[in-house]
Amino acid sequence: MDKETQPPAADPHPRHHAVPPYLLVSMAACDGAWEAPAAMRDFIAQPPAEGDRGLPGEPAGAGSETRRRIATRARRTLLLDQALLHERATTHTDIARLLDPAGHLVRVISDARGAETTPGTTVRTEGQDPGQDENSNRAYDGLGEVYEFLADMFKRSSLDGAGLVLRGTVHYGQHYDNAFWDGTQMVMGDGDGEVFNSFTSSLSVIAHELGHGLLQYTTNLDYRGQSGALNESIADVFGALVEQFVAGDDAASASWLIGKGLFTNAVQGVALRSMAAPGTAYDDPILGKDPQPATMAGYVDTAADNGGVHLNSGIPNHAFYLFATALGGNAWETAGSLWFNVIATRSLPQDADFGTFAEQTLLQARRDHGAGSAVERALAEAWDAVGVEPVIQEAVHG
Repeated sequence: MDKETQPPAADPHPRHHAVPPYLLVSMAACDGAWEAPAAMRDFIAQPPAEGDRGLPGEPAGAGSETRRRIATRARRTLLLDQALLHERATTHTDIARLLDPAGHLVRVISDARGAETTPGTTVRTEGQDPGQDENSNRAYDGLGEVYEFLADMFKRSSLDGAGLVLRGTVHYGQHYDNAFWDGTQMVMGDGDGEVFNSFTSSLSVIAHELGHGLLQYTTNLDYRGQSGALNESIADVFGALVEQFVAGDDAASASWLIGKGLFTNAVQGVALRSMAAPGTAYDDPILGKDPQPATMAGYVDTAADNGGVHLNSGIPNHAFYLFATALGGNAWETAGSLWFNVIATRSLPQDADFGTFAEQTLLQARRDHGAGSAVERALAEAWDAVGVEPVIQEAVHG
């Protein structure tokens, strides 16, 4: 077995969740009857807000049945996510047997049927006709669209470059308000139906989770601090590019939203995150206001949420958006290829900060397009606009 197909070492925190903990905390606290347990303080990004914020159209005062349901389900999701994040992976050694040596697309969709176990019961495999379950069909299609994107744009066979079988589990948990990559597969909850729709309803979320899988087999950035924020950001970039590729949207016409369609109509928001305008994706009585910064001027220095990985990812996200829109055309071509080449060539240290990543993208721009090219200038301007100064580190080279 060559280096490309070797399973990575087990990660003590292998699961990457789509919904950030600070958003779930707002939901958990919306009925005014909950305070985060001490053991969870490092997991969340902010304390529960005080007071009764209410729901649109509801009278002030405690006791809303809707708020109670939302809060109860969010607390359950938070506790489950915390347990998952602190559970060591035990299935990495099984990855090798899930390779298709011919490099063909192979998908396996399973149904957890409301249980908190994976993978569940297999309900659809490669080549089978669609079934009656819309979630299984959307997951199957989403895995195929990610595979097609990698094959068409980067000549890469699946996430690992060697035909890794793409697996997904749907209907995970009861009203589970999240999705995650667990080191071997994508896992999708149904949502609670009041704040979140099913997590299979957003292709950018599906592709975001598989983006963590791509990083696992390229540059597996440490999931803490700025390297963790880069991990989240690159997964967001991947999610946005896959969605744009499938829709045929160029950089100017794309929404640049991660999780568009995930919120129900009751929520005052459009998505989990906006790459075009971090901090504007939602502003809702239950969820609060999107706290992502767009530039280093708003950088959140916190020990929570693994050092603010879901918060500060807005900064490199916005840099990519500025870069891609300055170039024009299809974002997945020049801008996306450059980002992919940086992680695929493994030129980054696993603990890379924003400055190191910026410098590596500029070096890649010079390699791909020549020193002083329009691409390099647009990229330098994008990093400057978000306040990230490229940093040259000797350890990165060689």
